[in-house]
Amino acid sequence: MKKSAEHNPNRSSDALSVALAHALPVVTGVLALFYRWFAVADRYVIFLYCHDMGPLVPDTAPFSFVTASRYWVAGLVASGVVLVFYATFTWVWRRIDARRRVARYRPPTWWRVWAICAVCFVIGIPAITMTVNAPTLPLGNAVQVTVVTVIGVALALAAAQWMVDRPLPAIVLLAADGFGLMFFPLNLVILEERANPTWLWMMVVMLVIGVFWLGGMTLVRTLWARKFIVSGRELFVAEACVSYLLMPLVHHVAVGTLEGYFYISNSDNFFSESIALQIGVWIVSAGVAFGVAKVRAVLLRKGVRPTLMKAK
Repeated sequence: MKKSAEHNPNRSSDALSVALAHALPVVTGVLALFYRWFAVADRYVIFLYCHDMGPLVPDTAPFSFVTASRYWVAGLVASGVVLVFYATFTWVWRRIDARRRVARYRPPTWWRVWAICAVCFVIGIPAITMTVNAPTLPLGNAVQVTVVTVIGVALALAAAQWMVDRPLPAIVLLAADGFGLMFFPLNLVILEERANPTWLWMMVVMLVIGVFWLGGMTLVRTLWARKFIVSGRELFVAEACVSYLLMPLVHHVAVGTLEGYFYISNSDNFFSESIALQIGVWIVSAGVAFGVAKVRAVLLRKGVRPTLMKAK
């Protein structure tokens, strides 16, 4: 019986052509967003030039620290768009193809798509940000934007590849875990505001919410969703995706508009100005993610579900 020819994503010729086909819409979409933000839209609205942020931030000129951070946060917003649309597209296509009983579609390995995107971004993002509208970005700022976008898109594509073969409940549960873990990296940076007791109290409240949220998710996973248990590494990636890709996107599309435009947040909402503190925040956040995974593994190993069910 003659074997029907199937697409083989491992063959180099197929891998390149399929990766190109998947990278093209990603590159087009991201560069279109940058062109809109930097060439078409009102910079005073998108990046809040000369915006009154009170006495604590007196300088919001186009190249002040707070305004310049909005340029590279735009790269995270664009990466969040990639995560949402690329993951949805590949997941839905995979489900549709599976219904045919002879599943042929598999997206290419994420790093192949990313490598093509990275080359295009290294050329395209500086070409846009350094040549259009006013003020154009200096090389240093353009490099910042490009590097952040390249890293953000890598994270988005890697997460999308994890999702493509997972059932929807597994994805929803991991997203919920990422949301709970997000309270740690985005609130620990408030330690920088030691002189502001209001901010510190808000940090404590948010961290408590995060602890209770993760506790609830642990009960859900160990009692009713045992087959969807994930590793500490997967939890940490989910935490990073929610904190640094989805939250900047949510802030951009949902938190206030000016004159019909959505503005880009500054980095203070997601990162510390202190490199040492930020590294410490990431270490603690990773510890929480791997710690939660360890606790769940111990509960499963001790048979927490049968014990609780018997007690009932």
